[in-house]
Amino acid sequence: MARQFDIYRGRRVLVTGHSGFKGSWLALWLSRLGAEVTGLSDGIPTQPNHFEALGLTIDDRRGDVVDDAAVAAAIVSARPDIIFHFAAQALVRKAYADPVGTYRTNVIGTLTVMEAARAAGVPAFVSATTDKVYRNDESGRRYRENDELGGADPYSASKSCVELMSRSYREALIGDGPMLLATVRAGNVIGGGDWAEDRIVPDLMRAAFSGKPAVIRNPDSTRPWQHVLDVLAGYLAVGARLLDGERGAAEAWNLGPVESSAVRVQDVIAAVQRQIPELRVDIRPDASGRAESGLLQLDSTKAVSRLGWRPRWESEMLERTVDWYRAFYKDQRVISEAQLDAYEDAVEANR
Repeated sequence: MARQFDIYRGRRVLVTGHSGFKGSWLALWLSRLGAEVTGLSDGIPTQPNHFEALGLTIDDRRGDVVDDAAVAAAIVSARPDIIFHFAAQALVRKAYADPVGTYRTNVIGTLTVMEAARAAGVPAFVSATTDKVYRNDESGRRYRENDELGGADPYSASKSCVELMSRSYREALIGDGPMLLATVRAGNVIGGGDWAEDRIVPDLMRAAFSGKPAVIRNPDSTRPWQHVLDVLAGYLAVGARLLDGERGAAEAWNLGPVESSAVRVQDVIAAVQRQIPELRVDIRPDASGRAESGLLQLDSTKAVSRLGWRPRWESEMLERTVDWYRAFYKDQRVISEAQLDAYEDAVEANR
């Protein structure tokens, strides 16, 4: 994998939302690859926080992605060869409570960053959306990149808007211009260092190590889970193609589980309890009246065949995730570097 991503060595990279869960892992990985990383974030989203725990030495900038001046200043300062745009309001329940703020950050924020990048002639742009951009017909089939868009809830709909906007930029505004723009769609991402509210794994980890029960709303829900390093490997693979000038890579990419990793919440709980027997849960059905979306799975054939990407930690993602939190809470150690070493070793061993 190191050879595959050699293209990032010495490259200038701007990561928006770098203080978040996925953004901080990407900033770590890019730094290890020898990239010059600049991060733009409107603040530290949680306490604890993975980015702060890592102690990375990067250009750590503060600014809201809807702020034209802040975004332009970050791009002028970083002079990026590529932008990874992660900054978002990514919580489904919060989007119900604040739809305007969610659309503002996810749609107008993405528009602001894309337009500033286009104006500055940034060569490559990767925008992270979600598997929830698809119009889910509840058929149980796997969705391909050319299937109909149409997320129903405010968060999903905002990301569907980003996909439509990105396609418009490619076809109407960028055309044959210098910037290559891709969107990447992944599912329910887990891994060490996530402390967001209303996410099942962080909720379980907080409860397990605090002695309090985890409140679970929908134990029968089924979701396609993915480890954060599997997802980021796909993002980096797409970005590498864009940096190499591959115009055909400037499109939408599914980066979902390849094997059947759709697992019920109650089975996730049971798997965690096997590693942490003291974990207790309190089942409280959701009284909001808002139905959970059904199972939505991605067809990632294109990424597998064209990028040579495939998940490496599907079978061990929960074990790796629990190991990370155990080290953090029990031993006050951050084992992100060690897990990245192990992940890269797994990739090299299976070439």
